[in-house]
Amino acid sequence: MQSNKPLASLFDLDGVVLDTEGQYSVFWGGVGRKYTDIVDFEHKIKGMTLTQILDGNFSDENLKKEIVAQLIEFEKNMDFPYINGVEQYIKEIKQKGVKLAVVTSSDKSKMESVYRTHPELMQYFDRILVAEDFARSKPFPDCYLLGASVFDTVIENCVVYEDSVNGLKAGKSANMKVVGLSTTNPTEVVAPLSDIVIPDFADFTYEKMIELIK
Repeated sequence: MQSNKPLASLFDLDGVVLDTEGQYSVFWGGVGRKYTDIVDFEHKIKGMTLTQILDGNFSDENLKKEIVAQLIEFEKNMDFPYINGVEQYIKEIKQKGVKLAVVTSSDKSKMESVYRTHPELMQYFDRILVAEDFARSKPFPDCYLLGASVFDTVIENCVVYEDSVNGLKAGKSANMKVVGLSTTNPTEVVAPLSDIVIPDFADFTYEKMIELIK
């Protein structure tokens, strides 16, 4: 840890800040069964941007537009509950001077739906980085390296909070400390790609974060 540079906490959104992964699994599972032969499609695409999902799995442009329209309609009716303890944790570490960013594969359109439910997110976080902000998405480290860059800090002062396999790989590829959440995948899947695994933020504290980066 470099004391002359700020500490930064970089949070994935779905499954880390918001308890939404189950809802998205329902949507993408339905898409996978209806339009592809891919088993567990909803798990294979986690951490990818919408563009990556569509371009990597569908060639018909009209079908892509139809899936996007279905997704937009689905998100209009979604719940966006917080992960247990995350608001308290965010407020605690922000008060300690830690820089906070959301680093998500979600695009600007999806985030508009989130802001309608949680306008306070823009006060909780210093920056919100979305799919349009980086060329390569998770599992590439670009998004988390950008997170360090926007706060003018160093990699060793950054902590990543992730739940998806692609996201965890991105944090590790960025050579940052990774807090893995077992909200989407079981602990045995998350643990090899994490420095610590937690079920939620109820018992996680600023002091525990500091222990990771000492």
